[in-house]
Amino acid sequence: MPSFDADHWQARLDELRAVHHVPGAALAVLAGGTIHELASGVLHRGTGVEVTTDSVFQSGSIAKVYTATLVMQLIDSGDLRLDSRVVDVLPDFAVADDEVTESVTIGRLLSHTSGIAGDFTLDTGRGDDCLARYVEACANVGQDCPPGTVISYSSTGYAILGRIVEVVTGQTWDEALRDRLLVPLGLEHSMTLPEEALRFRVAMGHLGGPGTDPEPAPEWDMLPRSAGPYGRVMVTAADVVRFARMHLDGGTAPDGTRVLSAESAATMRRRAADCLDGWSFMADGWGHGWPLYDWDGVAGYGHDGAAVGQFSYLRVVPGSGVVAALLTNGGGATELFVDLFQELLGELAGVRMPGAFAPAAEPPAVDVSALAGTYEREGVRLTIGERDGVPHLRLELTGGMAKYSPPIETDLVAVSDTVLAMPAIGPVSAPWLPLVFGTLPDGTPYVYFGMRAAPKTSPAAPVNTTVTPAATGSR
Repeated sequence: MPSFDADHWQARLDELRAVHHVPGAALAVLAGGTIHELASGVLHRGTGVEVTTDSVFQSGSIAKVYTATLVMQLIDSGDLRLDSRVVDVLPDFAVADDEVTESVTIGRLLSHTSGIAGDFTLDTGRGDDCLARYVEACANVGQDCPPGTVISYSSTGYAILGRIVEVVTGQTWDEALRDRLLVPLGLEHSMTLPEEALRFRVAMGHLGGPGTDPEPAPEWDMLPRSAGPYGRVMVTAADVVRFARMHLDGGTAPDGTRVLSAESAATMRRRAADCLDGWSFMADGWGHGWPLYDWDGVAGYGHDGAAVGQFSYLRVVPGSGVVAALLTNGGGATELFVDLFQELLGELAGVRMPGAFAPAAEPPAVDVSALAGTYEREGVRLTIGERDGVPHLRLELTGGMAKYSPPIETDLVAVSDTVLAMPAIGPVSAPWLPLVFGTLPDGTPYVYFGMRAAPKTSPAAPVNTTVTPAATGSR
C-alpha cells in the first residue's frame, strides 16, 4: 500500500476546495494503521477563522450509524433482537397505519425498509423527554410505501430507534451515546448538544448557488433536539475515522476494549436490501445501519450527511484497511468529495469511486409518457410530465410541510428510460439530483427522490412526450 503523502494531499485538498467554492474542509484518513489529519479554508467566511484539524462540524445523517451501533449493542446484551417488534419495546408506539404499528420491527427501521414516512421533523423541546414526545406524535405519521417492499430512507425511523435506546438503557439518547460509544472510544471531540460544541472551534454552514462563493447561513443549527438520533452528532474528521475504525476492527477499540460484538459489526454491513437509486447516497444496498458500496467488485461501506450548509462523507474500504472522512461547510461539497476521494481511494485502496451524478452532454431520446403522472409520499407530491417537448417536474410540499415552500417547477434532463436528472434547487451540495423510477412488488410504479420512495397515485393525460437530445439540449 502506498504511504500517505501529507504534503500532496494537503495541496489537493486546498486546490479542490477552492475550485468547488467550499469555504472550509477537514479530512482524516486511516492508512497503514495511522490516522492522518488535514484542514483547509475557513470555518466562517464572515470571520475568517481558519479550519484546524480539531475543528468541529455537524455530521448530519452520519449520526444514524452511531444510533444503529447503540441498538446493536443492545442486541449483543440480549435486550433486543432484529425481529423485535417496536410495540414490544414501546407499548404506546403508533403510526397512522395500524398494520405497520403492530408489525414493524427494529430490523426494518435499521435498514430503512419500514416504509414509514421519513421526513417527520418536530420540535418537542429541549427537555430530556423530547424523544418520548416525538414518538407520541408519530401516531399521525403515514407511509411512503408499504413495509418490506423497497428501501425508503427514513429519518423518522431512526428517531424511533433513539427512543428505544432510551427505554432499554434508562438513559437519554445523548447520555447513552456518550457513555456507551464516545467515552469508550476516546472521542473527546464528539458531542450531541450545541452547548457542548461551543467548547471547540465550530464550523458555520454556508448557503449559495452552484459555482458561487456561499454566504454564512442565517442559523448555525435548525434541528430540534429530537433530531439527534438521525441527524446531530458534532464531530471532528478524526473522531469519525476513529468511530469507523472500531467497526473495521470488528467492534474493538484501539486499546482492545470490546465495544460491539464482531457478529453485530458484521450484521450492520451485511446486505439487508438492495437499492435502485445508486446515486443519492452512492450506495446500491443497505445493511442494518451502513449504506453499502460496490466499487467494481470491491466492497465498501460508509455514510453521507447534511445539516444546514454542512456536508459530511465517510468511506470505509475494509479490504485495504482504509477509512476516510471529509467534513465541509458549504459550496460544491459533493464535487469536492468525489474529485478528492476518487484520487485518494484510488491511490490508497485501489478502488475507483463513480463520478457525481449528472446527465450526459447529449441526453438520450426517452419516451417520458411511461413515467408521467403524479407520485406522492408523506408531505411531498411530484408531478412528472412535459413542457415544450422537455421533461418537466412540479414539486409540491403537502400537509404540514406546505408552509415551508411554494411549489417548485423545473425542467428535467433524461438520463435513461428510468432515470431523470433535476437541476439542484436550494441548499444542496451537488448540481444535479436523480429521480429514479421503479415498480413496487404489487406492480405500483414509484419514483425515488432523495432516496425516498413515492408511489404513483394517478397517471398523466396522454401527451407527446418523446424527448430528443435536440429538445433538451446540453445541460
